[in-house]
Amino acid sequence: MELPEASANPARARLTELRQTLLTLHKALLDSERTAYEIVHGPIGSPGAFLQLLINDNWFAWLRPVTTLLVQIDETLAAKKPPATERDFEQLITDTRALLSVSREANGFWKRYAAVVDRDPGVAVLHEEMERWFS
Repeated sequence: MELPEASANPARARLTELRQTLLTLHKALLDSERTAYEIVHGPIGSPGAFLQLLINDNWFAWLRPVTTLLVQIDETLAAKKPPATERDFEQLITDTRALLSVSREANGFWKRYAAVVDRDPGVAVLHEEMERWFS
């Protein structure tokens, strides 16, 4: 998805870059959780069946904060009237950092996320990339 005016505003450019990195991480998390699910429950029959599991099955519910954040980023980057502000862009960057931060240990998301980072080397590499992005 091509998002307009990424270079016109440094905060917009940073959010656009973060979006791409987060999207890659999200895909890796979905793939990893799908594999884990299929080990326990057997193969998922179709893309439509997988989508229904993503929407309705508690196994995948912990991933919704990442999905929601990506939707918020896309909506903010695409906003025309009223246009998104630098503060909007920076807030989404802050929200992403907070979601993926160790400081959220008590949160159910963080526990599941950390477990996937520990078990899946591909996700671990992407998590490290996110940490470098924020530093």
